[in-house]
Amino acid sequence: MSYFSDLGLAEPILHALASKGYTDPTPIQRQSIPALLEGRDLLGIAQTGTGKTAAFALPSLHRLAADMKPRKPASCRMLVLSPTRELAAQIAENIAAYAKNLRLTVDCVFGGVPVGKQARRLVPGCDILVATPGRLLDLIDQRALTLSRVEIFVLDEADQMMDLGFIHALKRVANLLPKERQSLFFSATMPKAIADLGKQFINNPVRVEVTPQASTAERVEQFVTFVNQAEKQALLTLRLRALLADGKLDRALVFTRTKHGADRVVRHLSAASISARAIHGNKSQAQRTAALDAFRQGSCPILVATDIAARGIDVTGVSHVFNFELPNVAEQYVHRIGRTARAGADGEAISFCAPDEKPYLKDIEKLTGIKLMPLPLPEGFMAEAAKLPAVSRKPEEAERDARRDDRDARGRGGNRGGGDRGRGGQGRADGANSPRRDDRTPGGRAQGRDGRPRDANPRAANERGPVGNPVRADRGEAPAGEKPRTFRPNRGGGGGVGQHRNKVRRAV
Repeated sequence: MSYFSDLGLAEPILHALASKGYTDPTPIQRQSIPALLEGRDLLGIAQTGTGKTAAFALPSLHRLAADMKPRKPASCRMLVLSPTRELAAQIAENIAAYAKNLRLTVDCVFGGVPVGKQARRLVPGCDILVATPGRLLDLIDQRALTLSRVEIFVLDEADQMMDLGFIHALKRVANLLPKERQSLFFSATMPKAIADLGKQFINNPVRVEVTPQASTAERVEQFVTFVNQAEKQALLTLRLRALLADGKLDRALVFTRTKHGADRVVRHLSAASISARAIHGNKSQAQRTAALDAFRQGSCPILVATDIAARGIDVTGVSHVFNFELPNVAEQYVHRIGRTARAGADGEAISFCAPDEKPYLKDIEKLTGIKLMPLPLPEGFMAEAAKLPAVSRKPEEAERDARRDDRDARGRGGNRGGGDRGRGGQGRADGANSPRRDDRTPGGRAQGRDGRPRDANPRAANERGPVGNPVRADRGEAPAGEKPRTFRPNRGGGGGVGQHRNKVRRAV
């Protein structure tokens, strides 16, 4: 603890660091903390997993504790923005651990949970707020939060923020912040274009770069297997099964490019009796939290994720990272494999490369300056792949697919054929499928109100209308004794029976 003590950090912070077992600072911490204690703005570039959270949290906590102020309603003194919910929760948890001996409050807000509850928590105000951009602006719009008293502004994973399209939200947040503030940018990569953009938010920053841009973890062995896309699932299953049987795998992250692809991988692994869960943007916050907790605790050794989990998720013991699909952005590969070989441990990164993904592989090798080692297919791969169990869909999945097929057959929200009211779009194929009251024969053929079957052609011999009512060709009136049918305009705006009805109305 000599280095942290020499920096002059507050005694309560030193006790918290000692309880967490911190002895020596990481390079990013060694270079950042002195400048931040002086109140300078900072642009920090370091690969993920190098201790960036402590690098900005420790000096910020020291400054806030040295100048204690009463909390103001619906405000905060330090604001930390994070691109994802999981990363925001992790940052808040770490800051709370560092500040456990201080009289400072830490709160965290993000989407996926009711905004009202979060707004009520902010009524008395807090000292440190960790947030995602969308939920932060929601709370500001509801007048549940003001940024006028922010003294320290931190943007973590700045390049991902901007790559994900948060730039307009960031500009709006920057306009709401006080001009006199300390601003900190931390990121694993910082391309020149994004660095230039960051100058709008930070003023004369100290630049700290502890690793070359886009460098990969030194202790990660990187392999690539060339395989057809259709064979990737079998290859992944066999690789995981062999590693689990040998006891070489502790925890493994599997990255896919799409959300549905992640779910599909989990279904195949579960069919092969391999415990796995998925985490992506379509999952509820409760599901994402449960999956990540199970992965951290080791009850579920395989976590299948989209790139939402590629950055900042600090899970110890990840021995393997599988790129089920190569990322189309080379920088993302660096973040993915940075999930392993943390805290001095070794790790393996295995990528599956389909023929159409070879350009992505070339970009990755050019960016990192490392040529991935080829890893051949397992011996007897085709025979072993043929023995893998087929995936059986859950009843609710089968029911959902059946409903989807039914919607496709009759048109999504479209006109119901055979005379049902038009709602836009393509209607049902025929009147027999239309649940129109009980105007059908025992055989299922829809009838008009005169009891006769409806013609397929609405302009048949007696000018039968689209709802089955005979229409007099001269005046468009209903037969004697029947109430005239009122034509309704097509409310859906898209073709089908409703549109045809409007044509008949104009004709008569």
